[in-house]
Amino acid sequence: MKQLSISDLKVVQDFSRVPDEQLEWLISQGETMNVEEGEMLFNIGEPVNNLYIILDGKFRLCGIQAGKQKELRILDPGQASGFLPYTRAVTTPAFCEALRRSWVFKCAATKLKAGIANNYELTEALVHIMISRVREFTSIEQQNEKMFALGKLSAGLAHELNNPAAAISRAAALLQNQVKQMPYLFRTVAGLGIKHEKIEQIHTLIDKKINAEPVDLNMMQKADLENELDDWFYDNHLTPTDTEGLIEKGFTISDLDIFKACTTPEELPVLIAWISNYLITNKMADDIRTSSERISTLVGAVKNFTYMDKDSDRQMVDIHSGIHNTLIMLNYKLKKANINVTEHFDETVPKIRALPGELNQVWTNLIDNAIDAMEINNKGNLEITSKHDTRFVKVYIKDDGPGIPKDIQQNIFAPFFTTKEMGKGTGLGLDVVTRIMHQHNGSVKVKSEPGATEFEICIPI
Repeated sequence: MKQLSISDLKVVQDFSRVPDEQLEWLISQGETMNVEEGEMLFNIGEPVNNLYIILDGKFRLCGIQAGKQKELRILDPGQASGFLPYTRAVTTPAFCEALRRSWVFKCAATKLKAGIANNYELTEALVHIMISRVREFTSIEQQNEKMFALGKLSAGLAHELNNPAAAISRAAALLQNQVKQMPYLFRTVAGLGIKHEKIEQIHTLIDKKINAEPVDLNMMQKADLENELDDWFYDNHLTPTDTEGLIEKGFTISDLDIFKACTTPEELPVLIAWISNYLITNKMADDIRTSSERISTLVGAVKNFTYMDKDSDRQMVDIHSGIHNTLIMLNYKLKKANINVTEHFDETVPKIRALPGELNQVWTNLIDNAIDAMEINNKGNLEITSKHDTRFVKVYIKDDGPGIPKDIQQNIFAPFFTTKEMGKGTGLGLDVVTRIMHQHNGSVKVKSEPGATEFEICIPI
């Protein structure tokens, strides 16, 4: 194997100002190794106990996110990985694979730690490498965190939009079928010889039913009324029609008896067919309107959530509006996890000057974390409370999940710290919350025990 020299180590740009005797010391503490293409330099979950410096070759650093491999960066000659002075990393969150035959310098962490005091410039260079690495990884993971959040929100939004869109499509097809029947019904209805006073009586009844609110019946009452109507059709030798439409608008057998009294046995089937067609057509139009309004509400929630059509500067913000929009965006996930949401909002809470898009990130991260925590129970209760005094607005987000162990509660706001399984979280959600609170001169605190975890957001008015 080739003998390692000082000039070989100076492939690391940060070593250019390190005295040669310190580089000689580093060489004496480690060893070089050849890594063949496809071999692992280190793997996920291994302890971080060696410094690796790439002298020649190329490596790929990969992590696991959402159960899939994701390339984090490429390591070229002059780059370092593994242990660096003052790092807090304990286990390796990624694996490093050689893309071609490579030459690597390896030094044990224990030996580096022992020489820190006597090799200031070398330590300074290694710390600079660590800071650059943390800055780069933080940037990458913050972007990943945003993409994770966007992916979850877009998946839920797609599901929420799919339901009303499918309802519109279904109602439009049925409405088209009902419209096709109108020429036939017009011809048959036009041939009826119903007297004027009877027509007025029929019109008055239909108009009253159509303009009334839908009847509120339980399942048993609906079933009983449906049986009564079916029996009435059978007794009057009529083909069963859309009883659901009649029931929804509150028609009873007494109302059908009025139609019967106003017509002859030959005219009654025509009148009932026309009424049924009218009710179905009206129902389909109402379904299209309701579904369209739902889509409009969702689109409005997205616009308000992202503030895509507003200034990015600080503005007067209603925190309740932001929380409501966040709950709409996460509604699919809440329903899927069988979570009940309870709101205790103080409507006298004043607006605060803030960055609305940033605050929505806070609500999203905290509510999303609460949902993930309660998944283990396949159900849960999410309680959101707002309060204020003369100086501060406070929002409490509480869940009844398993809680956060006391021995790690002080770590949960640290970058990259996560209690989620490998690949499910980046460990930056609460770090983002903390950063945004600092931006707003606010604070975030947590109290947790089994069955009750509560985050408190405090923002100055």
